[in-house]
Amino acid sequence: MNTTSISQSVEEAIQSLDFEKVFKEYWDEDECVFIPDFLPLETISPWVSDAENLSRELNRNYIPKHKKGGSVSHFAIAQRGPALFEFYHSEVFRLFLSRLVKKDLKLCPREDPHGCALYYYTQSGDHIGYHYDTSYYKGARYTVLIGLVQQSSSRLLCRLHTRQEGHLPRDVVLDTLPGSMVIFNGDKVYHAVSPSKEGERRIVFTMEYVTSQLKMYLLKSFSFTKSDEKCGPAPWVFIQGTRAWVSFLIFALSF
Repeated sequence: MNTTSISQSVEEAIQSLDFEKVFKEYWDEDECVFIPDFLPLETISPWVSDAENLSRELNRNYIPKHKKGGSVSHFAIAQRGPALFEFYHSEVFRLFLSRLVKKDLKLCPREDPHGCALYYYTQSGDHIGYHYDTSYYKGARYTVLIGLVQQSSSRLLCRLHTRQEGHLPRDVVLDTLPGSMVIFNGDKVYHAVSPSKEGERRIVFTMEYVTSQLKMYLLKSFSFTKSDEKCGPAPWVFIQGTRAWVSFLIFALSF
C-alpha cells in the first residue's frame, strides 16, 4: 500500500466513526477512549511490516519491579519505518485528534524519541508497571496507541478518573487487537501492561502529540533518561545514591 492509499484509508476510517459518540465517551471517561476496530487489517499491513523489519534493531530493557520489554524509537522509525512515520505526520489524523481533545495539537519535536515509537512484548515476563505519560512540555501531552500484533495474553490496563474529583477510579482491561486504537491524556490515565508469557507476541505503535513544543527543562532531563531506557542506549547512566542526584542536577542545569 503506497502513501496515498494509507492516507486515504486513514481518512476513510475517521469519516466512518460516529464522532459524537467517540467524543462523548472520551470526555465521560476523563479523556480516554478505546476504538476496537478503527482500522482494517489491510491498512495496517504496511505498519506491521515496518514493525517486523525494525524488530531487528530493537533495544531490550529491564527495570526491576517496573518494566521489561523492547522498543524502537522515533529516530529509527524516521529512517526505516516509512509507513509508520507517514501516519504519525498525517495532518488529517492530527486535526481529528485536535477536534476530539479540544486543543490545537502539534507533533513532538524531532529530537523527542517518544514522538512515535514501537513497543515489543515478545519475551516471557515483558510488561510495564502503572505510570502516567507525564508531559515535560509547557502544556498537555496526548498518547495514541495502535495495536499491530496481538498474539498474547498481555493486556493494556487503564485506571480512569484517578485525578477527577467526584469520581471513583475505574479499572478497564483493553485487548489491543490489530487495528484497534486508544487515545488518552497522558497526565490523566494511569496505565500499565500485564506480563506476557513464553512464546507470545504483542507489538504496539504509540504516537505523542502536544499542545506546546516548548519544554520544561528539568522534566525534560528526567524524561530523556527515561526515554533512553525505553528507546535506546543511554548517553550516560545514573548510579544509585548521591552521585546519581549530582549527575542529574548537573545535566538538568546544563541547559
